[in-house]
Amino acid sequence: MSLQTRVKYINRYREIAMQFSKSGLGFIIEEIGLDRVLSLPKRILLRQQNDEYLEKTYAERIRIFIEEMGTTFIKLGQIASTRADLLPPDLINELEKLQSHVSPFPASDARALIEESLEADIDDIFMIFDDVPVGSASIGQVHRAMLHTGEDVAVKVQRPNIEKTVRTDLEILRHLALLAEANLEWARNYQVTDMIDEFSDALINELDYTIEARNVERIGKTHRNDKKVKIPEIYWDYSSKNVMVMDFIKGTPVNQLKKLDELGINRSMVADTLARSIFKQIFEEGYFHGDPHPGNVNVLDDGTVVFLDFGMVGRLTSDLKNNFGSLLISLMKHDSDGVVKSIVKMGVVPADVSIRDLNREAEIMRDKYYDVPLAKLNFSDAVNDLFGISNKYKIKLPQDFTILAKTLLTLESVVSQLDPDFSIMDVAEPFGKALLLERYNPKNLLNFQIDEVQQLGSELREVTENVHTFSKGLRNQNLPIEIDVKGRSEFSKHLDRVINRLSFSIVLLAFSIVMVGLIVGSAILGEGSIIFRIPIIEIAAIFAMGMFVWLLWSIVKSGRF
Repeated sequence: MSLQTRVKYINRYREIAMQFSKSGLGFIIEEIGLDRVLSLPKRILLRQQNDEYLEKTYAERIRIFIEEMGTTFIKLGQIASTRADLLPPDLINELEKLQSHVSPFPASDARALIEESLEADIDDIFMIFDDVPVGSASIGQVHRAMLHTGEDVAVKVQRPNIEKTVRTDLEILRHLALLAEANLEWARNYQVTDMIDEFSDALINELDYTIEARNVERIGKTHRNDKKVKIPEIYWDYSSKNVMVMDFIKGTPVNQLKKLDELGINRSMVADTLARSIFKQIFEEGYFHGDPHPGNVNVLDDGTVVFLDFGMVGRLTSDLKNNFGSLLISLMKHDSDGVVKSIVKMGVVPADVSIRDLNREAEIMRDKYYDVPLAKLNFSDAVNDLFGISNKYKIKLPQDFTILAKTLLTLESVVSQLDPDFSIMDVAEPFGKALLLERYNPKNLLNFQIDEVQQLGSELREVTENVHTFSKGLRNQNLPIEIDVKGRSEFSKHLDRVINRLSFSIVLLAFSIVMVGLIVGSAILGEGSIIFRIPIIEIAAIFAMGMFVWLLWSIVKSGRF
């Protein structure tokens, strides 16, 4: 950040410094060098300190500081609470307590912003517009209205100038993160600047309501044929970057158990519907609601589950979805090696981390849950243990995976209130098995191995070019250099695996083609040939199965599948 920009935001810097001091975090000002940037005398900072905070933990002080600093800091804190793989558990617990209860802004401002954004008079847009908001949050508020065509709608309006305020704070926070990394080893270890950048991107996306509207539509398509789940419809003609109009749906929050009972709603059925809908989004579409807390999930009088507020969603690539499926299956099978492999594949593991130590941690985790029936497995404990391992070894997991884990933790909490005997693992198991079957589908397996062979070929060409370039330079310089190719054994094993898998896929595909040919031929020729009077299909099927089992056993036994 330039000196001119720092001068421009000097008052906000001073507010941050003073609040650090009031919250019992004044030492941070000196440690990161903020006192030198602002030229603040120590006596001023010490005088601001509130002694009552000294009895609180550092995590509690950080939460208090964030609450006092307003919208940007609160939203970033809420986003950071999803990153249990990066931050210590005590801080995560405090960040989860952050609430953005903000007083509503005047209806006149809301009307003016709607008219400016949609370039139309509000009376031409809505037949009725209720000036009293039905909900208010840090970024915007929601008003109930009725279109001239008769639809009952919810109008989400962004706070005036909120984007400018947020971007200013994010710019200041990034500068503070750079100062911290320049002066503090722990800040460098935690890669604070990268965290701020990641959280900032997520927050900036929340400021664009068109992104949220697309999230609503995409998840809506997942449930378009599901009568037990309802997703609001977006009215694009009346929506923009800072205004979003969608169906107004009035239901009962999923945690109001007494009211659900009074309405005669089967809570176990609601728990099952909610869990299945989330897992359907995760496993079938790879695109899911990222914050299904009680405020965002309502229940209609007929037991239909309604999802609201799609500001946070998770996206799973095919690789991440497969790795999560492997992790889930490994947890079910109590396979510690599988757990470690899934973690390593998903995360960025520091070079100095010992895989042996990771395996030992996974074995401890396995022993903890050994012989625990699936229905009794506490998913939240397992995920927290997983995050504990990631945090201990500074393994940076993908943001979407941490959103996924947070979603499932929230889901488990909600359904356990609805039905204490309900297990989300029971619902997850068939989805995980279906994913496994999909992965080992001959066609998918063959396509995967073809991709791996192509990638391997590309890597071999690159290695050949590098060796050629190196040897050419070596001849010119005539340098006595000894080369030790440490990775050749692993490379050879990887090549063996690829070839074995490819062989397996080709053989299986070939038998499938032969079988289809025999069946079609039998149907066309009927009794026209002696060979078709023999039960050749059954014999071929038995023979194919025998070959398939023999080949699979040979490859698996070699340990190179």
